[in-house]
Amino acid sequence: MSFPSDIEIAQSAKIQHISKIAEKLNIPLEELEFYGKYKAKLPLKLIQKNQWEKNKLILVTAITPTPAGEGKTTTSIGLVDGLNKIGKKATVVIREPSLGPVFGIKGGAAGGGYAQVIPMEDINLHFTGDFNAIEKANNLLSAAIDNNLQSKKRNLNIDPKTITWKRVIDMNDRSLRQIILSIGDNNGVVRQDGFNITPASEIMAILCLAENFEDLKNRLAKIYIADTFDGKPVFARDLNVVGAMAILLKDAIKPNLVQTLEGNPAIIHGGPFASIAQGTNTVLATKMGLSLSEYVVTEAGFGADLGAEKFINIKCKASALQPDATVIVATVRALRHHGGASKDDLQTPDLEKVKKGYPNLEKHIQIIQSFGLNPVVAINHFPGDDDAELEFIQSQCKKLGVDAVLAEGFSKGGDGMTNLAESVIQSIENQKKENFKFLYNNDDSIEEKIDSIASKIYGASEVNFTLKAKKQMRELKKLGFDDMAICMVKTPKSLSDDDKKLGCPTNFSVTVREFEVAAGAGFIIPMLGDAMRMPGLPSTPAAENMDIDNDGNITGLA
Repeated sequence: MSFPSDIEIAQSAKIQHISKIAEKLNIPLEELEFYGKYKAKLPLKLIQKNQWEKNKLILVTAITPTPAGEGKTTTSIGLVDGLNKIGKKATVVIREPSLGPVFGIKGGAAGGGYAQVIPMEDINLHFTGDFNAIEKANNLLSAAIDNNLQSKKRNLNIDPKTITWKRVIDMNDRSLRQIILSIGDNNGVVRQDGFNITPASEIMAILCLAENFEDLKNRLAKIYIADTFDGKPVFARDLNVVGAMAILLKDAIKPNLVQTLEGNPAIIHGGPFASIAQGTNTVLATKMGLSLSEYVVTEAGFGADLGAEKFINIKCKASALQPDATVIVATVRALRHHGGASKDDLQTPDLEKVKKGYPNLEKHIQIIQSFGLNPVVAINHFPGDDDAELEFIQSQCKKLGVDAVLAEGFSKGGDGMTNLAESVIQSIENQKKENFKFLYNNDDSIEEKIDSIASKIYGASEVNFTLKAKKQMRELKKLGFDDMAICMVKTPKSLSDDDKKLGCPTNFSVTVREFEVAAGAGFIIPMLGDAMRMPGLPSTPAAENMDIDNDGNITGLA
């Protein structure tokens, strides 16, 4: 008997009207902004500081993932269902999926099996239009820049060669990484430009860090776009389009309410990648969830070296949020992978490979502990997991004072997550909030902050800077940007900047090849290795297996 597909499970679910989900959070009906029967926008006035400060925030991260991912979203959703099963009032707060990975590798990003958020098709596609609004706001600024270059009335004297602002599109399209503008246009200025994917836009980062609409506009105004011919910086505010950009984001700033398969509340908002941005949902969505429920489960993208590090050093530092518990998602197949198993052998039990791959999990545990937090390990269960492999992982974690709990949300929903829920509640009770600490101070030098992340988080022995990076670093200091947080761009496939270094590499160096800056978001972006802000499609994109019939039934989306 074959297991039903994610989309079959989602389509068979007894989905409730969104007003019923709002009732569970005591949200008055008149406060909902309906997007059909099953989606709604939530007004920002529902965020109450006296509530969000006292309720509990649970961060879900992971070990270094395999290309298929290890199930953070599935675990996050399942954990909320499990918490509600044991009588806790819990809400899951996660990111919106990007169409790039949906049509590229993943095929969907709304959880899986019996731990999903629904309506799954809508969430994975255009949802409530937030990504579209972010894209349009980003590209309005691009249009204003190029318009100013050819304007004779109020030309800002921008040097086209210094423009750093790029256009965005929410699709994996490598051909747009580098483009030439205005060819054949007698009125335009021919220059080199390019596209990033929408989750890598600074507008996305700003939306996810903004505390309110005023803060959003202030951050938009601070976007650094270029220099003038005489070396003066130019910001978005100089083009007088900040108000227009904010108008485009007037609905996108409001968090979205949906539900899990088991009818529990889910807030989905924002979607920056963790390899190229801060990798977590909006501050507003997190505080909204904490204002409305006792427990909020949220996630940070990829492994703890990327998502969790940025969640704490960027999001928490900017917002006064603090995790009360942390969950690290691991899978047996991922440890086999890090232990040297070939792609064809990942589903085959191999205790020796798991033993060789275990140091990767241990390193991620140490990363979380470096912030003064003691994690719980969730072993996302797969049918091919061997008892000896599971027992080894649990016994090794126990030696570190860490519970490792089997998570079966995919196959059993909330019923398969109650043990993990109980362990997380115990972790919250044991956690001393005063132990929490950041990795670095923002007023440390750029080099010191990068070295702290590379050595203490990645395990690198040395940080190298190219000549280009050294020159850019000097320019960042002249602009007064050196007191910002650091948002490293790095491969998610390895703790190093080389995706071929699996497991827990040692005695390696990382190289900062160049810098970008997100002045409005408040962070500097060192670019490591070959990581890019515009991904490409795989040789066989997930899109090739998708279809829709005359009745509107979708196949292949998950």
